Amino acid sequence: MAVPVAFFALFFAYPVTAIVGRGLKAEGDWQFGRIGEVLSRPDILDVLWFTTWQALASTALTLLIALPGAYVFARFDFPGKQVLRAVVTVPFVLPTVVVGTAFLALLGRGGLLDELWGVRLDTTVWAILLAHVFFNYAVVVRTVGGLWSQLDPRQEEAARVLGAGRFAAFRRVTLPALVPAVAAAALMVFLFTFTSFGVVQILGGPAYSTLEVEIYRQTAQLLDLPTAAVLTLVQFAAVGGILAVHAATVRRRERALKLVDPAQTSRRPRGVGQWALLGGVLLTALLLILLPLGVLVERSLDGPGGYGFGYYEALQSVGAGGSSTFLVPPLEAVGNSLRYALVATLIALVVGGLAAAALTRRAGRLVRGFDALLMLPLGVSAVTVGFGFLISLDKPPLDLRTSWILVPLAQALVGVPFVVRTMLPVLRAVDDRLREAAAVLGASPLRAWREVDLPLVRRAVLVAAGFAFAVSLGEFGATVFIARPDNPTLPVAVARLLGRSGELNYGQAMALSTILMLVCAVSLLLLERIRTDRSGEF
Repeated sequence: MAVPVAFFALFFAYPVTAIVGRGLKAEGDWQFGRIGEVLSRPDILDVLWFTTWQALASTALTLLIALPGAYVFARFDFPGKQVLRAVVTVPFVLPTVVVGTAFLALLGRGGLLDELWGVRLDTTVWAILLAHVFFNYAVVVRTVGGLWSQLDPRQEEAARVLGAGRFAAFRRVTLPALVPAVAAAALMVFLFTFTSFGVVQILGGPAYSTLEVEIYRQTAQLLDLPTAAVLTLVQFAAVGGILAVHAATVRRRERALKLVDPAQTSRRPRGVGQWALLGGVLLTALLLILLPLGVLVERSLDGPGGYGFGYYEALQSVGAGGSSTFLVPPLEAVGNSLRYALVATLIALVVGGLAAAALTRRAGRLVRGFDALLMLPLGVSAVTVGFGFLISLDKPPLDLRTSWILVPLAQALVGVPFVVRTMLPVLRAVDDRLREAAAVLGASPLRAWREVDLPLVRRAVLVAAGFAFAVSLGEFGATVFIARPDNPTLPVAVARLLGRSGELNYGQAMALSTILMLVCAVSLLLLERIRTDRSGEF
């Protein structure tokens, strides 16, 4: 536990405490009265209200659209199922900047809807809600569908034999078993939409701000640190409550259900109704997922002189068309992001792997508290973390403001929870008797780990690395503060291009977003191959 605790203390707790302390302290004294002052302001109350109700609306809309997809993936067997599963999961690993850019190309000025019917939805709440559904569709399909596929269908069939109708059997037998999974998925969707930043920043315009967007505005634009500190504490408290409820829901799900092999529950659709449901899910995937991504690619190729790679070629030069957005060619952001993400993945694997190994010991409250510590980066504004890096890591021996390692460190903070959640179930499944046998034969703990645990969890390590790489590649909230102008990351470069007027900047943003989307999609497809490869066993 020593290395993970030290890592989080230095690169998470210290920067966040520094920024909150600077905002709430005046002449060395804590000014807690500022909390009431900030929370009583009408503009802040409007932000809190919008943050809450758009998260609730996004969650409800996501459940409504995604639950039929969860059923199809759980119960139906059809050609291309694995490919479609990978396709619907692509949005979840995409950076929020790419998601916002894709919907801007579909719904914004000069977008597909604007060209066909003269309709614009950017700077409206509908664009935000649809983008959130696009982003979180896979959360419901994976969480609910994964459990649904393991529920024994014979229980519902028995209820029907005893006289219950199809709906009554579902309501009395299947639905109660699914409620914990649905609740867990809903809480995760609510968490992601409650802390939404990139999507709202790009699609919401000046009229809409979530807590995360308002923290960024108060910090970067208005330099109002007291207000930003209060909003950070509010978001931290709210997300902490969400994570606590989610943890309780997961524990309930694990205790209450007896599951079967998913291969026993999947079959080909039968009847007009089931084929219609499958067709509806395929149409939803086409319109909700493939269409925005396809429009993004099309806009990146649609240059002033017709279709071609003009915008991609412009990425190779500085100030093309009179633009001074970058100090280096925008295409260098691709190499920067890949290098940063690789280093961040290595850091996340070391820290997360050690943390997961410590959590397998089940040492009571201490370990449970350590587990909660690992999830804290999901509950604190990434904007706060990024700005905290700038104001706290500025003195020896941690004067890192001019160091390239600052960006991977911030990205690794987000990657560690994914590594832990991927590796922990597999490590806990390793039989302790294997380790004990190795110890009896004279192996040291390190050699026992190398010879026993590592071969068994090798595939989980690869999956964890893939998730950490994808998450690091798309991190935006913290890196927008700490990425140097001469070393921008892909998400930061896209945001800078979208923040400037001009057709060339817009086209280059679409081209960079397409490149980032392809890199994330390839990472996901490799993950799917590792996860579904049956050539070896854990």
